[in-house]
Amino acid sequence: MTERRYVLGMDIGTTSVKVCVYDPDTKEIIAKQNKDTAANIPSDQGIEGNKQDVPKIVSAVHYCVSRLPRDVLRHVTKIGVCGQMHGVVLWKNKAWERVEKDGVVIRFEATREKLSALYTWQDIRCKPEFLESLPKPDSHLKCYSGYGCATLLWMLANKPEKLKNFNFSGTVQDFVVTMLCDLETAIMSDQNAASWGYFNTESNEWNIDILKSINFPINLLPKVMKSGEFAGMLSSSWNGIPEGTPVGVALGDLQCSILATLENTEDAVLNISTSAQLAFVVKSISDYGCNTIEHLPYFNNTYLVVAASLNGGNVLATFVKMLQQWMLSFGFSIPQSKVWEKLIPLGLETQITSDMKIIPLLLGERHAPTAKASVENIDLSNIQLGGVFRSLCDSIIQNLHTMMPKDTLRKANIKRIVGNGSGLSRNAVLQRAVEHYYSLPLEFTSGGDAAKGAAIAVL
Repeated sequence: MTERRYVLGMDIGTTSVKVCVYDPDTKEIIAKQNKDTAANIPSDQGIEGNKQDVPKIVSAVHYCVSRLPRDVLRHVTKIGVCGQMHGVVLWKNKAWERVEKDGVVIRFEATREKLSALYTWQDIRCKPEFLESLPKPDSHLKCYSGYGCATLLWMLANKPEKLKNFNFSGTVQDFVVTMLCDLETAIMSDQNAASWGYFNTESNEWNIDILKSINFPINLLPKVMKSGEFAGMLSSSWNGIPEGTPVGVALGDLQCSILATLENTEDAVLNISTSAQLAFVVKSISDYGCNTIEHLPYFNNTYLVVAASLNGGNVLATFVKMLQQWMLSFGFSIPQSKVWEKLIPLGLETQITSDMKIIPLLLGERHAPTAKASVENIDLSNIQLGGVFRSLCDSIIQNLHTMMPKDTLRKANIKRIVGNGSGLSRNAVLQRAVEHYYSLPLEFTSGGDAAKGAAIAVL
């Protein structure tokens, strides 16, 4: 009988950790787990900061893996990891420990005293005037607030003593790989390096000279490897996974989500979860003549053409929370699930067009960081709840369409849009808006899982 050989895939996201065991022979997921991290913590920058507690994230990783079947985990031969991009966490040597029971490692724990918080991609402490004061990167990609290098440069200017406490930095998924492999240094993929700013994807190098000219602590920059390569080996057996199992360098969750979703080169992938992205694959960097489309490193020396909006499911979630708070003011407590149960049918019953125009930019956009949300053309005919919700869903897709118009997809010979992300798959009102603005069929496939993509990537 042939020995079973599985791959563990892991996605360390903005709000949750998801893991799966993937069978490369059948191309099926045979076990999976997920857990909300509940890791957000207050920032000394108020609403402009966005921080998460790394030990809580690591605990969620352990929770998920420990609840997968042991008889499955012992057949895992490779581990792939991806996660939320752009963010940065700092740490000292060996900022983790292995907790043992009866001589067997039962879990890894992050040591809070040797770690900073994770400063996430949603952090907006870097104001436009600060970013404009920085030298231009030697890269086709810009550096925005929430990007690792921008956050570190802000700390250099405002809290230099904080940087002196640490030896290494990376994304949170880089930290997890470093911990699992017990590495002596931080290692990062070109996908995550590109998401930090000041990285040239064509030479595969940090902009060392530019960063040195502004006294950036070069020693904190991780060593960069190509996506799909292995960062190291599992340093001990872990919930039944054998010691010495190869662990891939951590990847971007967007790239892995698309890897699990794309079926052919005529597909574009639309992902709406916390934020929103529309992307398709090309062989090389080309000029689209606008600052709302980026080329991100993908796999096998190809690029993703991406319109990445900061405003997606988070905007709708804020709207739902607002409705909950209004009702609470009247003494009624309504669960979030009940609000959604009402909103989507009401939105579907509403006529397709409305004079109400919503600008949904609650979080601004990277190309327009000072933009705000607004509503225009309110009248007596369009203030019903279903109509407002419909207009809000329309506005999220219209904003993406402004960033990447349907003509761009047409020129790239895109024939359909493949939907991805819980924010889109559960919301038929959003789905209708996609087909309206892009005039292309929207379909859902069995893909879409970034944890599955992370597993596929290490094959």
